[in-house]
Parts: sequence; C-alpha cells; structure tokens
Amino acid sequence: ALSWFPVKQDLEDKADSCWVFLTTDSENMAGSQGILTDVVDLGDGSTRYEWKSKYPIDYYLISYAVSDYQEYNIYAHPEELDGDSVFIQNFIYDDPDCLADTRNGIDATSGMVELLSDLYTLYPFHEEKYGHCLTELGGGMEHQTMTTMGGFSFGLVAHELGHMWFGDNVTCATWSDIWVNEGFATYSDYLCRYYINGISAGKNFMVQKQNSAMSSSGGSVYVPEDEVVPGNEWRIFSGRLSYDKGAAIIHILRHEIQNDSLFFAVMETYQTQFADSTATGDDFKEVAEAVTGMDFDPFFNQWYYGEGYPIYDFEWYSTDNGYFHLTSTQTTSSTTPLFEMLMDFKLIFTDATDTIISLYQTANLNEFDVYTGKTVATVQVDPNLWTMEHVSSLVVGMEETDKPVYFTVGPNPVRDFLNIYFLNPSHNLREITVTDISGKTILQTTTNDTKSRLNTTSLKNGVYLVSVSDGTDKLVRKFVK
Repeated sequence: ALSWFPVKQDLEDKADSCWVFLTTDSENMAGSQGILTDVVDLGDGSTRYEWKSKYPIDYYLISYAVSDYQEYNIYAHPEELDGDSVFIQNFIYDDPDCLADTRNGIDATSGMVELLSDLYTLYPFHEEKYGHCLTELGGGMEHQTMTTMGGFSFGLVAHELGHMWFGDNVTCATWSDIWVNEGFATYSDYLCRYYINGISAGKNFMVQKQNSAMSSSGGSVYVPEDEVVPGNEWRIFSGRLSYDKGAAIIHILRHEIQNDSLFFAVMETYQTQFADSTATGDDFKEVAEAVTGMDFDPFFNQWYYGEGYPIYDFEWYSTDNGYFHLTSTQTTSSTTPLFEMLMDFKLIFTDATDTIISLYQTANLNEFDVYTGKTVATVQVDPNLWTMEHVSSLVVGMEETDKPVYFTVGPNPVRDFLNIYFLNPSHNLREITVTDISGKTILQTTTNDTKSRLNTTSLKNGVYLVSVSDGTDKLVRKFVK
C-alpha cells in the first residue's frame, strides 16, 4: 500500500474513511470500496469513477480494479432491515458468456448475506454495499465492501463474504492472530454450506478441514512472532493451520459450549465489541468466557497455541446390571501433552435403539461408567463429527480394571515411544516386560508411577506383547510397531 499512497501500514491504525477517484479510458469501468458517488465524463475519452466509503478500513483492504466491465446487481434482504435491502454490486467482464458463467455464483450471495446477518450481526457495511470485482486471481481477496474475485464458486463467495465480519469489520491486531480472519472466514463457508446446501454438504466440508489439519502432526493455529517475517507469508496464510485447523477448532469450541444460542451470542458480542477495530485471538477468548461463563484457558493453550491433535485408544464393555464402561486412553501427535475435551459416543443397543452420551477427557487415561439400563452392541465415536481426533483403536474389553496392574497403552500402532498408563499409583513396583510374539524379551523396566514411556525406536515393525506384573497380578496387552 505504501507504494501507492501515504500509509503507516499498521494493522491497528484504521483509516476513518476512504475515497478512491479513478480516471480511466471510457471503455473501462473502475470498481472500489464504498459507494459510487459519481461517474464523470471528462470529455477527452476518459471517465472518472468517484468511490467514497465512510467506514473505518485497514490499509490492506483498500483496492480498485479496472477492466472493460459490465455491471450486474442484486439485493439481499436481511431480516433485521425489516423490508429494506443490502445492495450487491458486481463488476464482471463485458463478454456475452461471462454473465451466464457467473450468474449462479453471484445470485447465491444474497442468501449468504441474509444467513450470516442472522447468525452473526447485520452485514457490517449495509449502509453502503457489498459487491465483487472479477479479476485474474487464483482465488479471492476480501477488499472491504467489494471483494476481488477470480471466480464465483460457492465456497469462495462464502469465504470472502465471511471476511466482511471477520477480517474487515474486526481485523486481526497482529499477523500472529490471523486466525480471527481466516479461521472464521473458513467457518463462515462451513455455515453457508450447512444451512444453505444441506447438512451433508456441511459435514463433508468440515471433515475435509479436520483431515487436512491432521495431515501433519504439528503446527499451531497461532503464528509464533518469530515466524512473522518477510518471505514467510505462506506460514501466516497456511491453508492447513490458519484456515483448516482454524475452522476445526471453532467447531470444537462450539461443541464445548453445548449451546448454539450462546455460541452465536459470542460471535455477535465479539463483532459489536470490536466493530471497526482490531482484535487478537485472546480478545475472542475473553469474549467467549464473558458470554458463556466458562474458562477457556485450557482450550486455547491446547488448540490455539498448542500443536497437534489427540489420538485415542478406546476399550469398552457392557455389564449385566446395565452399565456401559469405557476406558479412554489419549496420546497426542505433537508437543501438546493432553487435550482436555468433550467427546460424543453413540451407543447402539442390542434392541436396535441408540443414544448419544458426552464424556469429558481430563487425563491421558480416563475411566467412565454410565448407566444405560441396556446392553450395548456397538459404539460409534464422534458420530456427528464435532471434534478432531484420530481413533487408533476401539475394542471390546473385559471387567478387569479393578486389578492393581490394569493399564492401557498408546499410541497403538506406535512409531517411536509407547506410553503405558495406569489408573492409580502403586506402592509396589510394577514390572513391565515387552516381548515379541515368540516370547523373546525385548525390553524390561519397573515403575510405581501412573505413566511409563518406552522407547520403541529400535524395534522392528511387527506385533509385540507388553505385560505388567506386581508379583501377584499380571495383565498382558498387544501393540503394533
């Protein structure tokens, strides 16, 4: 921006308004932010387009686009405007086929503006307009009130529109906090798919984002300050972390709140509290805490500042007196040692009925007993795809958790280190032995702690047995390297 006009290029210093006057050949049209207040024929074959916006704007959201455009305009009617409308102004190429090719994508914008106005707050710039300028981009750029577009796919239109709330009305205060722009714009895309295209479309989109986020073991949504340097733009705008994992953790937060009215009240409060200004990820956290009364320090330390994702090994059984027992072992893919989180389980009973229960993971090894009054036939983890995790195993076990040597292992399969978790500490030393399937002893150690970590890097790929004995009781489990 500083190559074109005097500007500090400081995210936290928004201009209070913006006028852009553009003179071009009269065969062209020039699009920009705000309202087109005048089109002046200069009489020499050139025309001046005068755009004015009264809304605060950050330096990188100022734009213009010039081409031999045609204009195609539509309107949105958010409920809050009580019959009034939002003007949606579109400059597309003046070619006979261009309108036919882009019309469906442009027309879908109306429903999106109405939806997001209902879910968040009224479209922030409704007194001026929303719109698009078609250009030769690979994607889009959320220039305030007139997004610059390379095309009009449903997802691109929804994402860039979402930025009008998250990125333009409220802008990230630092590039480290790009999540408050890109994570929420990606989540806006999800909401549009879910509520407009249908539940399946929304769920499929979210699964793609979750799988993308887990396609590599590490990386935080927050961009460390020492990584915000010239030439490292693709770390800031990481598709896997800032966009996909960013959207996935918003979905997890929504599940943690367990109340959609409260969740969207958080969105509305954040928009109104920081309107026309900037905010950080911690600012959003504080709003979420104030609105819900919940403590989100652990959540942000794990999901926003932390790295990786949880890996689960589950063992369950039903008792004759109608209880469902679940042993949940959580390891993680990276440096975050534990994700304290709410998890859903769908219990399908032998009489073909089912129910969903929610259990909260508080440690690497948790036991849960839930009275159901029925016999469980099968279990599904996260049936509605709220959370992001890898389920390594889900097996039927036996009633042996009362044994002093009861333990679980994870991750299974293992690569470098196998964690052994005990339910309780013991005054007696437990002897841990790893053997191959022929019975040959590979590793041996002792512990009386609740956790032991075995280095398995030297083991060949294959199946192994780990046994724990306290001299009286013994338990054996299988793991795969």
